[in-house]
Amino acid sequence: MNKDNNIEKISRNDALKKMGKYAALTAFGTFLVLNPLKAQATSPPDPGGDIFTD
Repeated sequence: MNKDNNIEKISRNDALKKMGKYAALTAFGTFLVLNPLKAQATSPPDPGGDIFTD
């Protein structure tokens, strides 16, 4: 059961560079999503208030 895996091998230095790019992108995305000032500005005035209105 010897199957050929088409895996490109990259150097450790290239792998660290790629990981750094992903980490920076993740940190930036997390900052945008969890930015407290923006979240406060877009939240409703009465969160979880009267849900059932007749």
